[in-house]
Amino acid sequence: MAGFAERIKKRWFLVSLVVVFAFGIIFYKALAVIPEMKLLRSGIVFVVLYLMALPLSLKAISSGIKRPKGTLLSIVMNYGLLPVVAYAVSCVITNNEVRQGLLVVAVTPCTLASASVWTRKAGGNDSISILVTLLTNLLCFLIAPLWLMFYFGSSNGMENISLQEMVMKLGTLVVLPMALAQLTRIHKPTAIWSTEHKKYFSIAAQCGILSMVLIGAIKVPPKLLEAGSDNSVMLILISVVSVLFVHCLIFWTGLYTGKALGLAREDYIAVGFAGSQKTLMVGLLICTEIGVLVIPMVLYHVCQLFVDTIFADRLTEQTRRLNQHKAFPEQVGS
Repeated sequence: MAGFAERIKKRWFLVSLVVVFAFGIIFYKALAVIPEMKLLRSGIVFVVLYLMALPLSLKAISSGIKRPKGTLLSIVMNYGLLPVVAYAVSCVITNNEVRQGLLVVAVTPCTLASASVWTRKAGGNDSISILVTLLTNLLCFLIAPLWLMFYFGSSNGMENISLQEMVMKLGTLVVLPMALAQLTRIHKPTAIWSTEHKKYFSIAAQCGILSMVLIGAIKVPPKLLEAGSDNSVMLILISVVSVLFVHCLIFWTGLYTGKALGLAREDYIAVGFAGSQKTLMVGLLICTEIGVLVIPMVLYHVCQLFVDTIFADRLTEQTRRLNQHKAFPEQVGS
């Protein structure tokens, strides 16, 4: 029983994600007014990204700057190949809601938390993951709107996408809070304190993400009711299969491409994680702004956490064996 409680405590965010999502779906009628509060939604995004960026020390990215190949390859994977693969997959998806949701997933930046955590766990160079996170989030106000215009253009139901408005929105709600957080760190006592207490900043930020999940979940039932019960199950299944396919393909493509290019093992491991992971916060913001189903975005986030745990464990074991072989080659070979 104690072991089960410990596992729940360790995975509290995933458990909370399921509970909050279910709560929003069940009580969507009573909570219907919340998604219409644009100021609240924008405020949550701004605060969450500020809290995520405040404990982030720029000194942690020194290795990623000195060895830029891994960083550049990760960005190409995350903002280049992944959107192309997602577009190809979307062409065979007949459900328009899932198709649009998957395309929004593709244009979001790398996640601020789990990419570096999983990279470090797998024996990779987490400074690359941190640098990729910073750069993709800072560039998202330009790259995401361009991809969205390419995907949707003036297609039916997407007339409310304005390139200029999306650039301004993402610039204000994503880039500005991260920039302000780094400016705040100029005050050294604040920088030291925030880095030492980054665990609590992370928890606060995750609570903010859960509030955005709730806002997104409230919008789901009307779309599911419109689709019908049988189609709703199929919609979720298609979403799971499509996000798993895209994530896993990009992960291993990035990892083996980095290996083929001669990157150090720790660097190409970082490419695998940083090139394939997507942030839930910005994805939910875009979904709610343009009226796209949030299920693919939420499922991508959940699936990447579960799948990358398996990948990280596998890579950790491989790293352990390689280190053991280097230390005791005769014993391993005998």
